[in-house]
Amino acid sequence: MLRQTRTLVYLAILVALSIVLSRVFSVRISLAGIEGIRIGLGGLPIILAGLALGPWHGGVVGALADVVGYMINPMGGFAPHFTLSAYLTGFIPGAVIWYVFQNKNRYWKLVLAILLGELVTNVILVPYFLYSLYGLPIKPMLIPRLCSVLIQAPFYAYCIKVILDFNLLRLTNVSSQPKS
Repeated sequence: MLRQTRTLVYLAILVALSIVLSRVFSVRISLAGIEGIRIGLGGLPIILAGLALGPWHGGVVGALADVVGYMINPMGGFAPHFTLSAYLTGFIPGAVIWYVFQNKNRYWKLVLAILLGELVTNVILVPYFLYSLYGLPIKPMLIPRLCSVLIQAPFYAYCIKVILDFNLLRLTNVSSQPKS
């Protein structure tokens, strides 16, 4: 029971942290009057949840952060497409680390897992969603998003490696390794 309560508390803290980092402490770049690119650390708690607590938990943190963040500070109309993208931001790196790399938190493995998740969500899905929903052209968004992802992935991996190695917040004791 204590483990479940602790996990829920960690998830809630990471959701709140993601909302604050993405909605308050980020730089937004508008394209054709719509937020096209957001540069910030809002994805860090989502990815941390996926890597430390498991892919499903990371996905839940991402989806909840998107929905609750929209309720607190709406930016345009709600589109569940971006909630899916936020879910996958936490799920993909967590799934890669937990199931492909068997929970080995080496720096280069963290970079690969985060890079894969960010490429799928921020470079492929979000521009596609912006195009399909608002008609924004995909090509002008690809290079800035790719540059952002190539800078953020190693930085996120370093921050998460420090948190996991020094057992800050005791996140690594919350859940056990998945069974094969």
